[in-house]
Amino acid sequence: MPELPEVETVRRGLEPAMVGARFTKVTQRRPDLRFPFPERFAERLEGQEVTALGRRAKYLLADLSSGEVLVMHLGMSGRFLVSEGGQEVRPGAFHHEHGAAGAHDHVVFSLSNGATVTYNDARRFGFMDLVTRAEIETCRHFKTMGIEPLGNALSGETIAQLFAGRRTPLKAALLDQRLIAGLGNIYVCEALFRTGLHPEAPAGSLVSPKGRPTAKAHRLAEVIRDVLNEAVAAGGSTLRDHARVDGTLGYFQHAFQVYDREGEPCVTPGCKGTVSRLVQGGRSTFYCPSCQR
Repeated sequence: MPELPEVETVRRGLEPAMVGARFTKVTQRRPDLRFPFPERFAERLEGQEVTALGRRAKYLLADLSSGEVLVMHLGMSGRFLVSEGGQEVRPGAFHHEHGAAGAHDHVVFSLSNGATVTYNDARRFGFMDLVTRAEIETCRHFKTMGIEPLGNALSGETIAQLFAGRRTPLKAALLDQRLIAGLGNIYVCEALFRTGLHPEAPAGSLVSPKGRPTAKAHRLAEVIRDVLNEAVAAGGSTLRDHARVDGTLGYFQHAFQVYDREGEPCVTPGCKGTVSRLVQGGRSTFYCPSCQR
């Protein structure tokens, strides 16, 4: 599933084509994806201008001139393709092939600026919804969602407030979307490695007996932002199904220090450890037993 950097990469790719343009025609080719489309989906979109394109965790949010927000989630394999004049915009050097893509083109947005944005989803695990802007924070998608990991909301103090008294393994706490929204398996593994924290350590161990953040809590907040920003700058990880909207593959996977490197030497200078893997909550966790204690 695309993680936050991949979704932010998609947002940045869609923004020039969508913001300031109107939906002149919306073609909906099936009644549902993961969930049914909203009633009168195409009708409610046609004629509306996209005034802004944002992101909340792993969701894309297109603000419309009608006062509604088009909420979009990529699911496991969803992707957007942008074309102009019938030609896909693919400026990059590496491309991600999907085979018979047309069979999985489920929604086509025709825009007033001449661009066409197509939503393709082979596994149909993504979805789209329409929510009024006034209700966006209390709607079913976001009402229980935690803070964003990018920006000033995430700090050592915030981590101390969220993790105080928790015996939950640190990695599980970081993946809990009710606490911090948008973090996924790949980047949590990378952040924990850079911070020297063991994924099975109690989340509450980052909080002092007086409820204050430890030095590693401050460091973890900083590293999470660094890892995510580096991945966004590199275009995301692009594992399996995900690609940027121009079809190119991201490069951050070449910078993985522990993720998917089981059995390989630790990259920390002077460390003679080997990257190990354990399973937490049904997901693979990669870490260095020598560096992360």
